[in-house]
Amino acid sequence: MENTLDLEYNTSRPKMQIPEYGRNVQKMVDFAITIEDRTVRNKVALAIINVMGELNKHLRDKEDYKHKLWTHLFIISDFQLDVDSPYPLPTREKLAEKPAKVAYPVKDIQFGHYGKTVEDMIAIAADKEPSEEREALIKVIAETMKRFHLAYNTDSIDDEIISQHLKRISKGKIILTDVSFLTPTKEILKDYDSPKKNNTQHKNRKNKNNNNRNNRKRY
Repeated sequence: MENTLDLEYNTSRPKMQIPEYGRNVQKMVDFAITIEDRTVRNKVALAIINVMGELNKHLRDKEDYKHKLWTHLFIISDFQLDVDSPYPLPTREKLAEKPAKVAYPVKDIQFGHYGKTVEDMIAIAADKEPSEEREALIKVIAETMKRFHLAYNTDSIDDEIISQHLKRISKGKIILTDVSFLTPTKEILKDYDSPKKNNTQHKNRKNKNNNNRNNRKRY
């Protein structure tokens, strides 16, 4: 007995230019290309734009979403659809152009573990006139530097190292003679370790509960 079903496989179907819109939109665009009457063709194109907008409602949050839909329409038609677009028609060559390279700012950072933000803060503090505000800012920066150093490098640090680094980065404009205000290293490390300990305790409790359940199942 012959199979009368006419099965259509994706591998035998024409290629979709933008698969996200689906096969039906591709067929509608293909049909629009064949319409000879320009007025009718324009109306069909507008109808297709509305369908595309419904299928991609997330685009409505963007300022130029209508322009994007019309661009997609011409791409789906493989640039063969001749209609009156409210926007400049895109060209295959223009869309194929590679974006211009964006210059990446390259700036030397003396100590990678402090980062550019800390160095920028030091530059601001260095240019300030002597005042209580400047002193408070320097203390905040020094404390941040110590925490970053411990998080990135070692489990110990001589506080005088922070003073030396601060002087070096500021090009001698900031000289910290008293570092007694810095949080003790043990307290900082305790803050870093506590999340790990909490996770370990949680895992231990979970394993203990699982073992109790398994033991109850045995008896």
